[in-house]
Amino acid sequence: MGDAMKQLVAERLAYLYRGELFTVVTILPLSWFGNRVFPRLQLFELSAFWMSLFLFELLLIQGAWYWYSKSRRLKKEGTSVTPVPVVRRLRHCRVINLALIVLTACAFGIDWMRFRSELPVSGTQLTLLLYVFAILEYINYFHIQLMYDNRSDVQYLIRNRRLKRSALNKDMQRLRQVV
Repeated sequence: MGDAMKQLVAERLAYLYRGELFTVVTILPLSWFGNRVFPRLQLFELSAFWMSLFLFELLLIQGAWYWYSKSRRLKKEGTSVTPVPVVRRLRHCRVINLALIVLTACAFGIDWMRFRSELPVSGTQLTLLLYVFAILEYINYFHIQLMYDNRSDVQYLIRNRRLKRSALNKDMQRLRQVV
């Protein structure tokens, strides 16, 4: 990989992990603000909201760690191949994430039983949207790349007419072949 290409990759990786961290940091104050300005949503009363928020934040932190690990390795060793210990830990996180996805779905049921006819519909809809974003984030990291925000990715999509496997999915596949 030439110096110019390394620089482009380094900038891309930094953009990705900083973007994830920015979202991690901003979503909590935004949630607080939303709950404060729109108290009828009753977001903080919904266990599904807290579970969805936790799941989303956890996935963003995992994503930031993944991209940061690649970035750091590129700077130190000149390669953006993800370190094996990082891939192993994220493979274990995948199982935890799936359990949290199921538990969060259960939290919606618990809220429904708890509130009955008093269920804050708008708050539940907003929480469901957050939950769907968390699931999409999980799919984007661990299975199929869902975000196509640069020329190279868009060209791949047009040329192949199918979605790419995610970078982490490729790393986990590489790890399976090594072990």
